[in-house]
Amino acid sequence: MIIKTFLWTLCALFATFLAHSQPQGRPPQGRAEEKSMQSSVLEVERNYSIYLPKSYTIETGRRYPVLYLLHGVWGDHTNWVERGHIQDVANQLIDGEQSVEMIIVMPDAGTEWDGYFNMDGWPYETYFFTELIPHIESSYRTKEGRQYRAIAGLSMGGGGATVYGQKYPGMFASVYAISALMTLDEGGGLAERDHKIAELNRTVRENDAVRFVATSDEETREKLRTVRWFVDCGDDDFLLHGNLEFVKEMQNARIPLQFRVRDGGHTWEYWHSALYKILPFVSFGFMQ
Repeated sequence: MIIKTFLWTLCALFATFLAHSQPQGRPPQGRAEEKSMQSSVLEVERNYSIYLPKSYTIETGRRYPVLYLLHGVWGDHTNWVERGHIQDVANQLIDGEQSVEMIIVMPDAGTEWDGYFNMDGWPYETYFFTELIPHIESSYRTKEGRQYRAIAGLSMGGGGATVYGQKYPGMFASVYAISALMTLDEGGGLAERDHKIAELNRTVRENDAVRFVATSDEETREKLRTVRWFVDCGDDDFLLHGNLEFVKEMQNARIPLQFRVRDGGHTWEYWHSALYKILPFVSFGFMQ
């Protein structure tokens, strides 16, 4: 009984020692959480996921740049958290000083409808710019100005990020497109089993990123040159040809961009690996 009591006391003392030996005041790691907002434009409640960096809850007077990170078709706001592991990647890169601390917003463009453009019955693009961005900037401590705002996305979201950068170059400092849906031929796209999918195909064709560059005038091209562009697509990706077309038109228009073709396909393995390039790339833009 005496030995048992002694061992319990020893364990308690050891636990106390460990607790007091931990660094005091160490900032927590960044975290991703799910939130929602009411949209009067879409007439529904919209979910979004948001990553807040490790110092956000401690340095309460500090403001942060924002990355809007878009998902692909059939996805939603949880994809980058659950399948892309954005929280782990961001924490790792920030701790390793390869990325600045930033807020990362992952909106939902896959519930009720799929798509980032204004469709008949679903004006998502209007929602994004008139409600979502103002909501984020009024609800969280964000830095003001385009130089502290970036956008990236995969597949359908890569095309959405590209077109948003083209149509609103005054809104974003950097655009990073991964495995992006840049163009869609007439008759191509998803099987049009209902009105919503038909509208998705139609609006992707209307917002053709390749045609936008090819038909742009010099004034528009000059605005596009103020944005930092990065196109990233796997060598086995079925969307590679459209990405090559986009890069060719950007080069013809003398609009600088970075372009990478890496080993991989249209998979989460590829998109997860892209995060290690996205965060440093947009970080550099935030610091300029």
